[in-house]
Amino acid sequence: MVVFRVSENINIKTTDGTLVKYLKLKNPSNLLNETVYISSYEDFEDLKRVFTNVGDNYKASVIKEMKIRHLSSFPKELGVLNLNEYMIIKNLDLRYEKFKHIEKKENSFDSLYLNEKKENLDNQLEGILKEDISLIIIGNPGLTISEMICSCTALRILYEKLSKKFKSVKIDIYLNASENKYYSRDKMIFANQSFINKVSALSIDVKEFCSYDFFIDASSVTKRSYYKNLSHIDAWLYKFGIDYSKISQNEKYNTINLDSYKVKKELVEKMQNIKLKGKTLLFHPYSADITKSIPKEIAISLLNDLLIKMPDYTIVSAIRIDNKFDDDRYVDLSTYSRNFLDFSYIISNMSKIFTVNTATYHLADAFFIPTLVIFTDSKLNENFTKYPLSKVIYVKDKSKNFSKFIFRNESLIMHKFKGWSKLKSSKIIKLLETF
Repeated sequence: MVVFRVSENINIKTTDGTLVKYLKLKNPSNLLNETVYISSYEDFEDLKRVFTNVGDNYKASVIKEMKIRHLSSFPKELGVLNLNEYMIIKNLDLRYEKFKHIEKKENSFDSLYLNEKKENLDNQLEGILKEDISLIIIGNPGLTISEMICSCTALRILYEKLSKKFKSVKIDIYLNASENKYYSRDKMIFANQSFINKVSALSIDVKEFCSYDFFIDASSVTKRSYYKNLSHIDAWLYKFGIDYSKISQNEKYNTINLDSYKVKKELVEKMQNIKLKGKTLLFHPYSADITKSIPKEIAISLLNDLLIKMPDYTIVSAIRIDNKFDDDRYVDLSTYSRNFLDFSYIISNMSKIFTVNTATYHLADAFFIPTLVIFTDSKLNENFTKYPLSKVIYVKDKSKNFSKFIFRNESLIMHKFKGWSKLKSSKIIKLLETF
């Protein structure tokens, strides 16, 4: 959490057109103020960059967090506490400035200084007599689609736990928005969850913040050691003060609500025609992370094999695999998959899925679609979320870096595709047939 004021009035427009208004501080003696703002650490750093680009007169000045926390109306923090995050990180940065010859790797030591102490949500709620409560979450619960889908599962479990104690529970989320080019997507993911009351853009003024009963500070969670060592669902349960080991695996299922989603008529008709032909298999060989993606030549070869050896299936892709590829039983739906819910709808209509390590298998779990996932690092075995209808193949990275320098030179990476070349269609088909 960061508490701050601005030097000049300014409006920041998010990717969905929402205006976040900042006004110069009025009545500085009163901290319960509509012109004092609260944001996540990540969004505050983004906001400072926006101000720098606008002009020298636009600045954001940090106010000591404890001054705000001591307000009588300040909401109670739930889960792992995040006290004085800004000062801790800035002091850590100053230490690195004194030793410039030491390279600071991003997030490498932050978790040693940021609080990670386990909390018990039941203990934190003890003695609360209210029947109707409101909870605000500031910051992004996850940065990628995979992480956000998993955090939604943890949020649902949190909501269900709170609903057993209180008559009504209102949860609002304020997401990073100042320079978040994926804000519209992120908002769509969380707004899709029926138990979320409202999704808004950071920042939020102190007066409005203090209208809530409780808050959870999701700022910098991805820097914590528990986030690296636990599955994403368990990491967020830990953050919320819930003992993840006592939550049944059967409760850790993902949910996507398509009831209120208006599917484009063209996509509905296309999907109906595909399903008339028989069973469907989604083939998703690429990731935004090149190290997780199947090399293009190998992906096309696998696609050919799947078409030949799985005659009962129409092979579907929601991404462009190859412009020149053409087959009657292969359907490219990339032009119809424009957003998160489009892609979710396509997944919901599949018989089976074959994908690399992307959000696809998390989404598939929400619709009970049998899924075969390719992981490129055997160490991920410990963190793989064990969904009942998911199976895994591990591809060992056999690349060798012949560069003598610290930086990675792609031209000097040898045997880059050797591990992928051992991925055989026969093994894939055999595993898909076991579902």
